[in-house]
Amino acid sequence: MASLKEIRAKVTSIKSTQKITRAMQMVAASKMKRAQDRMEVGRPYADSMRRVVSHLVRASSDYKHPYMQSRPVNNVGYIVVSSDRGLAGGLNINLFKTLMKDVKSYQEQSVGVEFAAIGSKGVSFFKNFGGKVTSVTTDYGDNPTFEQLNAPVQAMLDDYDNGKLDSIYLVYNQFVNAMTQQPTISQLVPLPEGALAEDSGVQTEHGWDYIYEPDIKSLVDGLMGRYVESIVYQAVMENIASEQSARMVAMKAATDNAGNLIDDLQLVYNKLRQAAITREISEIVGGAAAVS
Repeated sequence: MASLKEIRAKVTSIKSTQKITRAMQMVAASKMKRAQDRMEVGRPYADSMRRVVSHLVRASSDYKHPYMQSRPVNNVGYIVVSSDRGLAGGLNINLFKTLMKDVKSYQEQSVGVEFAAIGSKGVSFFKNFGGKVTSVTTDYGDNPTFEQLNAPVQAMLDDYDNGKLDSIYLVYNQFVNAMTQQPTISQLVPLPEGALAEDSGVQTEHGWDYIYEPDIKSLVDGLMGRYVESIVYQAVMENIASEQSARMVAMKAATDNAGNLIDDLQLVYNKLRQAAITREISEIVGGAAAVS
């Protein structure tokens, strides 16, 4: 059994750790509120882009952007959005498990797979897992710009334009609430007509067309670029909010567990201390009896 000195040292060490986890919990809570605000500000714009693009996909126009045209799937790409830092519970692990399940279904069909990673945890995962990683972006911070995230996205889109990829998926954690983060895989390109209509709430019984100015090609090409930017950026914002909420919950659990461990050690310490006092009293009484 450990000595009193060893137990005191353990309690001191755990209390120091508890202070750190409590501080991290408070920092994560503060960052989560700011990240959640930024995420909610961006949602209306992303939803509006989905609605506009949903209309365009079903419009009766002569020009169809390459992102609107489906083709046989021989190779797929995944843009994986993960966190730069750990200590966020099972946030990244759950995301990677969901990703691997989807990848396995394609590999069983002999479909080629490649990845682009946003976030250090994704880079570390693919180093251990393997797989073809075409581009990475790390250290994007709590409030990134799209320019910081553009490299892996553009690399995937270039491969799609060149025919090296037939479909691109976006993988991220969707923020539901402070306790729930949902691993999500959504098709980025080609635009899934049914999914877009379902997400945007647009009825699909009728088709229509628009009057385009200056011309349909330049307008649709520009809109498709903005669409991809908005969807990817919103996914990163969702993932950042999910990361901070998961870290807050994980650090609260660590703080509570440290408190429980301190209580258990304190109980053992008190029992040992009482036993030592009782032993000393017995020795004193025995010595006194022997002298008398």
